[in-house]
Amino acid sequence: MKELPISKIFLLLILCLFINHENALGQTQKVWLDADTGNETDDVYAIVRLLNEPSINLIGLSSAHFNNADLVAFDKWNQYSANDINTVKISQQLNEEILNLSGKSNISHPIGADRAMGRAWGGSQPRNSEAAKQIIAAVKTLLPKEKLHIICLGALTNIASAIAIDSTIADHIKCYLLGAKYNIQDEFWDKNEFNIRNDLNAFDYLLNTPSVQLIIMPVTTAEPFKFERDKLYTLFNDSNPALQYMAQRWADTNPNDTVRTLWDVALVEAYLNPVHATIKMIKTPPENVSRSIGVYIKFDNKQLINSYLNSIQILKKS
Repeated sequence: MKELPISKIFLLLILCLFINHENALGQTQKVWLDADTGNETDDVYAIVRLLNEPSINLIGLSSAHFNNADLVAFDKWNQYSANDINTVKISQQLNEEILNLSGKSNISHPIGADRAMGRAWGGSQPRNSEAAKQIIAAVKTLLPKEKLHIICLGALTNIASAIAIDSTIADHIKCYLLGAKYNIQDEFWDKNEFNIRNDLNAFDYLLNTPSVQLIIMPVTTAEPFKFERDKLYTLFNDSNPALQYMAQRWADTNPNDTVRTLWDVALVEAYLNPVHATIKMIKTPPENVSRSIGVYIKFDNKQLINSYLNSIQILKKS
């Protein structure tokens, strides 16, 4: 088989990137980011990455809760007191701070739901919120063949509630989410994971709604995406306020960690670099409606890490 010249391979790679982030009408892909920003370090890093990505049009940043059982069993969650904690308000405050520092407060940034869908024993009753309302409104402004890409970094309450409130938006959404575990070798799912546990009802609702197009980054796939704190701090040694904010976030939230997996950034980089990430169509868990969904089963770790580091270098020069 004759090998393609390097120039043609390069053009094909560029074309793949173009196809992923340009819709059929030639417009820059509209993206909505939903983040449990107050939970830990990596949400802030993912948000700054997308805020400064020219290949997409980030039209919304909503806040997600990170309610979990530890909040009623322990005195603190990271640096926050667990006494009367309102997790979505913490996420919202951080979102607003990041947008202000980045000079992008004009981007829609509604607050999300303060608790999971349904009840502790199940159910899919939606949690209405400004986030759900504005997601619905954003979809309503799309042209007939457009789709809104929604990237969810935490509990899925806001996006699932938006669809439960107005099911007509489902056909106009492509949802990328970080959560769950998937054993590629033995082909089985495990929902025992932080984001999913924070709203299992919402995850099941999305899985059980065939009109919702899902692409999942399991944490088992994202785990190798690790960074050394001190090497990042060297890059963050800059007058750019967003970079300073990112360094401070690691110091405040995970001061004892010298190395961390930046889970949320792994999903964002895989989304932005489709030629370096492999999506496979896989059956939903057996307890859910049987259908095929997209699952990231692997990615080129070196390429995605370099992409992220390059984005920081570009941000330093801006």
